[in-house]
Amino acid sequence: MDKAGAPVGQWSSRFAFLMAAIGSSVGLGNIWKFPYMIGTGGGSAFMLVYLACVMAVGLPILIAELMLGRMGRQGPIETLIDLGRRYSGSAAWGLIGCVGVLAAVLILSFYSVVAGWSLAYIPKLLLGEMSGLTGAQTGEVFGSLLADPWKLTFWHALFMLLTIIPVARGIQAGIEKAVVWMMPLLFVLLLVLCIYAAIEGDFAAGMAYLFKPDFAAVTWDVVLAATGQAFFSLSVGLGTMLAYGAYLPANVSIPRTSLVIVFAAILTAVLAGAAIFPIVFANGLNPSEGPGLVFVTLTVAFGAMPGGALFGAVFFVLLAIAALTSSVSLLEPIVAAFRGRSSLSRSTLAWIGGIVAWVIGFLTLFSFNIWSDVHPLGGTRTWFDWIDFLTSNIMLPLGGVMLALFAGWVVSREDGAAILGFESPLLFRLWRILVRVVAPVGVVAAVVSNML
Repeated sequence: MDKAGAPVGQWSSRFAFLMAAIGSSVGLGNIWKFPYMIGTGGGSAFMLVYLACVMAVGLPILIAELMLGRMGRQGPIETLIDLGRRYSGSAAWGLIGCVGVLAAVLILSFYSVVAGWSLAYIPKLLLGEMSGLTGAQTGEVFGSLLADPWKLTFWHALFMLLTIIPVARGIQAGIEKAVVWMMPLLFVLLLVLCIYAAIEGDFAAGMAYLFKPDFAAVTWDVVLAATGQAFFSLSVGLGTMLAYGAYLPANVSIPRTSLVIVFAAILTAVLAGAAIFPIVFANGLNPSEGPGLVFVTLTVAFGAMPGGALFGAVFFVLLAIAALTSSVSLLEPIVAAFRGRSSLSRSTLAWIGGIVAWVIGFLTLFSFNIWSDVHPLGGTRTWFDWIDFLTSNIMLPLGGVMLALFAGWVVSREDGAAILGFESPLLFRLWRILVRVVAPVGVVAAVVSNML
């Protein structure tokens, strides 16, 4: 029960929780950024480094968040207040939850704007508007979208609406029903695109780009980038997994479930690379263009390939689904944080939280057009740049490090062992070392390196 006397609720099954948690981890960045990092970071050599970073940094914090969520069975703020009082006599630990919830609001605000671009491109591909265009022309199409605040507002509003509805309906009636069909559909679409890429693209070149080991490319900067990606790609530090962990049945193993989440997120990114890069290389395009790879470069390829209009639309449906499952997980901790402190219904809180994030999103939306020359603190950063910098470089890492330290140093060893139920005492001791020392140091090092 939460503080308002309403049932917290639970996932109906381990599968439902896995789909929600994997959906939270799989977002826009997994589809275009991670495959690019594999290709430029040494292929399979980068994968080995990334796996090591995931095991040492991302996984321990993921386990810690789920553990704290199950122990508290409330929203992120109330959970950390109660556990803080229990183990340290201080409610100040609730500030970590506050930081996470604020970060979730800010990230959702700009995530909805960017994800709206994916929705905007689905009809463009289906109607053949991108067929036969050059790179310069697709760049103009993308630029005209960003320059039109009215079009961006429509797609921003539509995406936020699609985010609010499942969260407003609750855990089993809303979020579960959404993710248990969206995530399997995402994997089906990925496989369909991989088959299409293997037939119509340069599959050999794409696989070489992704998997050919190049240990000379694995520099210290690549290691730090892999560490950062291991942290950010698992949706830790926001309180999302803490909120999802509150609904996790007691008979579900947190360590085993966390491993499944990690490897599913990696598999998704690898499949995305297998679907994207054969098409890129077959058309002689540049694989290192970041967001432009999706909205400019790939649309050239789809416009020139047999069946490209249909499969291009499928690709942007895939992007939209990945974005939606992540945005739902951003809104949920916001709602959960206030369920224990308000008599308002879940539905009302979901609408309020979504609308607040939508309104803040106009700072990002206008940064691409009418406020593109506005630099609120001087320099060259727009409102969007500052929000992205604040959340990615300060709030998220701060939340992740503090949650790791709380789980490792404040929660008693006995209670941690009982909740996690590791199969071996040695594994529990290893987790404690990682979450107390290695993971916090790794996150701080990655962030400092990124800011220099």
